[in-house]
Amino acid sequence: MQKLIIGATVLALVAGCQNVSNRQLGTAAGGAIIGAGVGVLAGGDDKRNAAVGAVIGGIAGAAVGGYMDKQEEKLRQQTAGTGIEVERQGDQIALTMPSSVTFPVDSSRIQPSFQAPLTDVANTLLEFPSTTVDIVGHASSDGADDYNLDLSIRRAQSVQSFLIARGVQDIRLNALGMGETRPIADNATAAGRAANRRVEILLTPVVEG
Repeated sequence: MQKLIIGATVLALVAGCQNVSNRQLGTAAGGAIIGAGVGVLAGGDDKRNAAVGAVIGGIAGAAVGGYMDKQEEKLRQQTAGTGIEVERQGDQIALTMPSSVTFPVDSSRIQPSFQAPLTDVANTLLEFPSTTVDIVGHASSDGADDYNLDLSIRRAQSVQSFLIARGVQDIRLNALGMGETRPIADNATAAGRAANRRVEILLTPVVEG
């Protein structure tokens, strides 16, 4: 099994769902996670999978689609008009939060105006506990690579801390930074660089084995 080292975080790359104490983490097809080609299954670390499964339990396979449908609908209602984009692929959901509405320039402090929508997201995560939550920070190509990586990590960690403070179980959450390695737009333009500065929240259901 190949390893990908991102900052101080080591994630296991997986080809499909893993059996962990009679539970699986991921979709029925075991597809790669969405969100700018992160390419790792949420909660890809074996120990984390086992711990999450033991604490929060899983969803019966036949019920996963409906469970994620309801979660998606609630998130779309709560994020309408906030600048958060909601994307669905299979049984996974990605929330993309542009840094322009989430953080001040060159800062990892969450904007006061964004705390209410992020609190709504936290409340939905509490309502649907059988999902793992990977928080992924991204940066544009402005500035030094190391600095961009560090900023992307700090921003992801800020969102993680915010969700924990509002009751989301720590064990469900994983924060990491990609720096400028996963652009979704052309860094040669100001608009493209702005789009690349973002934080994604990636939701994956915990499925019973």
